[in-house]
Amino acid sequence: MSKTRFLTLAVLSAALAGGPVISAYAAGGDNPSPPASDSSSTKGKKAKKDKSSAIDDQKFLSGYHAAYATIYDRHDYTSAIAQLKALGQDDRADVANLIGYSYRKLGDYKVSQIWYERALKADPAHVRTWQYYGLWQVEQGNRDQAQYHLSKIAQLAGTSSDEYRSLAAALEKPPGTGLVY
Repeated sequence: MSKTRFLTLAVLSAALAGGPVISAYAAGGDNPSPPASDSSSTKGKKAKKDKSSAIDDQKFLSGYHAAYATIYDRHDYTSAIAQLKALGQDDRADVANLIGYSYRKLGDYKVSQIWYERALKADPAHVRTWQYYGLWQVEQGNRDQAQYHLSKIAQLAGTSSDEYRSLAAALEKPPGTGLVY
């Protein structure tokens, strides 16, 4: 059973059982974190039910998991971007990060950068974005910037985290080897 399917089943089982959904939110992944609470983003807007920001919103979770599978199982980045944008949660770090990742995989580095920066603005401690943006930096030849991203990951998640090891491995490879992450 794939990791994605297993985690999806675990999340759904916990939701159906009424138990809490526990995940490593800061790292990002197939379980999105709640959007950062920013009082400025709600100024001037009509107060909504908490449903749109609740991590247990089943419609959002279902759509997010579908987009996640579209990216990592089917590698259909164009469809994933449309799915993620349709969620209407572009200000969530997990969503913005996956949109950035998809644009990067499509080779649109300028747009990818915008989405990575949007994700970090939403959550400066979003480890997966630091990793993916660091890989973006490596692909662009910005090794000093990638090293900075690596140090941020070390601060946030430690040097034994998957995100740290992935970016460190990319930095160990010689520049210009045409690596794609």
